[in-house]
Amino acid sequence: MFIAASVSSGVVVLVGAVFLTCCVEMVEALTIVFAVGHTRGWRSAFEGVAAALFVLAALVAAFGPALVSIPLNILRLVVGGVLLIFGMQWLRKAILRSSGLKSMHDEDAIYEAKVAELRASGQSQGRDRIAFVMAFKGVFLEGLEVVVAVLTLGTSAHRLGLAASVAGVAIVVVAVTGVVVAKQLSRVPENAMKMSVGILLITYGTFWTGEGLRVRWPGGDTMLFGLIGIYAVVSWLGVSLLRRRQATTSAVAT
Repeated sequence: MFIAASVSSGVVVLVGAVFLTCCVEMVEALTIVFAVGHTRGWRSAFEGVAAALFVLAALVAAFGPALVSIPLNILRLVVGGVLLIFGMQWLRKAILRSSGLKSMHDEDAIYEAKVAELRASGQSQGRDRIAFVMAFKGVFLEGLEVVVAVLTLGTSAHRLGLAASVAGVAIVVVAVTGVVVAKQLSRVPENAMKMSVGILLITYGTFWTGEGLRVRWPGGDTMLFGLIGIYAVVSWLGVSLLRRRQATTSAVAT
């Protein structure tokens, strides 16, 4: 019973981390692709998307198997450090946005900015190099973060197949939703998702760094839920403190 519960808790956290990470990155990529397609034409945009997916698949084929041959303790120590860095960056931005110290990530504004940039560059005949490059860059850069998340989280948990499957589901969900919306996913609560992703990445980073250092966590994988709770409370306190400080500063200034 304990082993089953331990495995289940690890799977739940892994699925949540991969799914949310992929959703956030694909929303941003989708916004760029829609802007390119509507403004410059869909043919070159889709060609850029296809090229980016091909390059990402080649990177996975080249570097994915190499991760499996690394000793588990070393892999978890390295991956744990990487996840801590990524997680702290995501969580820092999410806390600043929630507290009002940083403007929210506005997909509508990004869409309009991309449209203005593309229109200013002029329309070309036939294959559109600018549209191709913009779509390729958007999908490749966001997709690269998805690949890193899937490879690091999945390999360290010895569940690479599960992580890849969850990523695939997330990509399909975002793509289908984008087609239905027919513009971009501006209503997605992205900052809340980024806050959740940041907490999950830091949680896994802490857990696997500890395991890489041969720390024995109380309760095994169930400790993941404890770490999630701790970091969630710390994030909430951080947002509350920054909001209160900002309100005090504004009152003094007036």
